[in-house]
Amino acid sequence: MLETLPNTKKSQELFKRACELIPGGVNSPVRAFKSVGLDPLFISKAKGSYIWDADQNKYIDFVNSWGALIHGHLPPEVVDAIEKALLKGISFGACHENEIELAEIVTKNFPSIEKVRFVNSGTEAVMTAIRLTRAYTKRNKIIKFAGCYHGHSDSVLSMSGSGLAALGLSTSPGVTKNTASETITLPYNDFNSLEITLSKYPKEIAGIIIEPIVGNAGVLLPKNNFLKLVREVSKKHKCLLIFDEVITGFRLSQGGAQFLFNITPDLTVLGKIIGGGMPIGAIGGKKEIMDLLAPIGPVYQAGTSSGNPISVSCGIATLKLLNEETYKYLEEITSMLCEGIKKINSEKNIKLQINSIGSMFTVFFTENEVYDYNSAKNSNTKRYADFFQKMLSKGIYLAPSQFEANFLSTAHKEDDIKKTLEAYKQISDNK
Repeated sequence: MLETLPNTKKSQELFKRACELIPGGVNSPVRAFKSVGLDPLFISKAKGSYIWDADQNKYIDFVNSWGALIHGHLPPEVVDAIEKALLKGISFGACHENEIELAEIVTKNFPSIEKVRFVNSGTEAVMTAIRLTRAYTKRNKIIKFAGCYHGHSDSVLSMSGSGLAALGLSTSPGVTKNTASETITLPYNDFNSLEITLSKYPKEIAGIIIEPIVGNAGVLLPKNNFLKLVREVSKKHKCLLIFDEVITGFRLSQGGAQFLFNITPDLTVLGKIIGGGMPIGAIGGKKEIMDLLAPIGPVYQAGTSSGNPISVSCGIATLKLLNEETYKYLEEITSMLCEGIKKINSEKNIKLQINSIGSMFTVFFTENEVYDYNSAKNSNTKRYADFFQKMLSKGIYLAPSQFEANFLSTAHKEDDIKKTLEAYKQISDNK
């Protein structure tokens, strides 16, 4: 199988150099290809729906910087905005007018956000959201859900204990037991366990943080009015509801997942698309909560590069290109791809599940008819690795893990989808 892969000699040489200087040779573990049995590709350039590796192999890109590039690589309007901003200065460490414009776009599209603070990453935004939540409620414990990813700050690096509604255990050395014990991890889509937990700690739960649509365990959708029930019970117990829309914000609609499900959270975390691919994060919500932030409130938060003029300009240009037609197009081409794969699966009796919503999808190898988080323990990662390598050999670049979402962009055209389906059909014929 490996002999069918493209020549990646230059990438392999670069990876060896990187391993001497960078832990694991990568600056983010999601760039590692271990789970698919390969060394990571080193990307040299990108344009539209395509990327090229260091050996100049060309691929149709379905990762799109993990969802940040909703218009694909180097859309002219965004490039122009970056160039104009660059000529004015790389970083000010001070206020500038475009921060206000980006804030206006965010608050206009997210009615739940009355005020917003820009930071440098989704992780930083989550950290601030949790700090705000604890300050506002004067409580300490946070509830999160298995499968949801909220960055790598200490408070959210925890897993559930041995029993239902058990306090968290650290998933990483370096996170203290005391920190992990303030986080409770519950099963996603299990409202009963949430009710039990809130009843067990009636005056200790500060907030509930959730990805309204999970993107980091494969695409998972809420079931049986789960989000609505979570909103209702959080109000009942006077704890805040935090929507982590780093992935889904501006990805599924201009108002994110909360618009699709008609749910109003107390706080929202954004990232990725609001920076157009440049580093950024944001925390937004009700004025009475947000005004607790320094300098007018007692909750400290700061960052030299927060509101960076290049990131902000890139984000503004990206968001201005979005409209109803954008999302209609993205849904159409995503449906074309996913339904095409399902048709091939049916014809060839291939056991493969596809979860999708909007322009997000996951290819997941499981015998279960429906993929949920519990399917992970029954997943066939070897089959996915084989699938990933064969698709890569055909010039199709997918997420190097079946537990990650793939993304389409407005740069993807019908021809890209046809090429991808033809590649899948060919590897299915040869399986």
